[in-house]
Amino acid sequence: MSQHGGIMDDLHAESEELDAIVAPLDAERWATPTPAEGWTVAHQIAHLAWTDAWAQRAVTDPDQFRGQARAAAARDGNAVEDGAAEGAQQAPEALLRHWRTGRQALHHTLATTPADARVPWFGPPMKIPSMATARLMETWAHGQDVADALGVRRRPTTRLRHIAHLGVRTMGFAFALHGLPTPTVPVRVELQAPTGELWSWGPQDASDRVTGPALHFCLLATQRRHRDDLALTTTGETARQWLPIAQAFAGRPGPGRPRRGRSA
Repeated sequence: MSQHGGIMDDLHAESEELDAIVAPLDAERWATPTPAEGWTVAHQIAHLAWTDAWAQRAVTDPDQFRGQARAAAARDGNAVEDGAAEGAQQAPEALLRHWRTGRQALHHTLATTPADARVPWFGPPMKIPSMATARLMETWAHGQDVADALGVRRRPTTRLRHIAHLGVRTMGFAFALHGLPTPTVPVRVELQAPTGELWSWGPQDASDRVTGPALHFCLLATQRRHRDDLALTTTGETARQWLPIAQAFAGRPGPGRPRRGRSA
């Protein structure tokens, strides 16, 4: 196993799974609207390519990344939206090629950079395995938007553990983004894995608890489903406050998704 554990293999597998969904699409289906308002399938893939390029820059030239991130923050508009819109204007075959080339370059960079190297990002700085985990999380989340748009039902895999771990680790970050004090009460998270085993985080004797399917927790932490559409249960006030604002990604809180009235 590499210095980064299995995360690099899992990132590659997650990207390949999404690639297999979009590669056969004709131009009309690349223009299919997704659950993200104003974003088509092309916007979703363009966003992944855009973010991969920023991640590559963060690792290989941190000073340039910081300068460009400050410049983007100072400009009017939304850099994320602008990046997706610009990329989505490409012909599908060119966009697909661009995404593949960029993610392969990033994969090589992450795999050959020391695991303890810290790199800047739009949220807190991250070590290399955490950066790889964040890329897997985003690939899975935007892949969910694509799958929902196209009516594809994806089979949950054990790669969800990376996303769930990120969702648990960012609890304090989520509270801070909403102007709430960092919780001082520990929360025990117990999730049913796709294989049937139990994944857990936090003290076993914690009175505050979150339980349910790992898939549902990941859909919540990536804001791909409304809290009410998920079979997640909470015990304790801190756990109850956390779930509606949970987010595993850096940046501003998203608007979330409307209630669907049915289980994920």
